[in-house]
Amino acid sequence: MKPSQLQPTEYASFYANYINQVSEEYTLLEELEISVHRLVKFVQNIPMDKFHYRYAVGKWTIKDILQHLIDAERIFAYRALRFARNDKTALASFEENSYVDEANANNRSIQNLLSELLVVRQATLSLFNTFTETELLRIGTASNNSMSVRALGFVIIGHQNHHQKVFEERYL
Repeated sequence: MKPSQLQPTEYASFYANYINQVSEEYTLLEELEISVHRLVKFVQNIPMDKFHYRYAVGKWTIKDILQHLIDAERIFAYRALRFARNDKTALASFEENSYVDEANANNRSIQNLLSELLVVRQATLSLFNTFTETELLRIGTASNNSMSVRALGFVIIGHQNHHQKVFEERYL
């Protein structure tokens, strides 16, 4: 399955920016695996003095963003699990700024953050590998918006791609 197969009713319009940043070259499962390695390789080539850099007052550092990607992926994967299991309970949103403020990412090594990112992605990939076609099409509610399981997978990838692009444009 590829992002072009998603229907606009499978996700809130504000997620379109992320979904549009996912390549049509690979399937969802392939891109979940490939994209994280692409990001890790990219981050490993960033000069060490950039990891604590903020391009403006109040903006996150690269380490903060990596932690944000980890936390957001865990939340999106949890939502996917709930929706795939046909749980009809509406799920709340999360306050990303509060998560970053509490995570202390800047006190961690870059290798530690990248290792966690890889472990989280492996868990996400393992989870998505278990979903049937029927489960991938299931819709749940989070943050007062409907979303399919498969759309959540593409959002995980697109969210990561979005932040890598921000690294390139504003941090390096």
